[in-house]
Amino acid sequence: MITFDDFKKIELKVGQIISAAPVEGSEKLLKLSVDFGEETPRTVVSGIAAYVDIESFVGTQKVFVTNLEPRAIMGIESQAMILAAKDDTTLGLTTMDRPIKNGTSLS
Repeated sequence: MITFDDFKKIELKVGQIISAAPVEGSEKLLKLSVDFGEETPRTVVSGIAAYVDIESFVGTQKVFVTNLEPRAIMGIESQAMILAAKDDTTLGLTTMDRPIKNGTSLS
């Protein structure tokens, strides 16, 4: 168990997928460009390639953890983490039920 104060440290924000492309040399990874309403989009690397159709994925809004330390994945700096749930057969991404301003915090 964590305290509520610990939970409040996690920054969850809505981001819109601007672009998505496979990472060369990986069957699992996609390199995303995500708009969080900041001056420049962030790069996010995620192992979701097998579960998304890039054409319909681009333009959608998803939920991300945005205050993790950046991490290099296959030489690409990932600046956030998309929220997802995975079971034995599929993966689901956390999304909004209606459009909302990019960068909006979840509360």
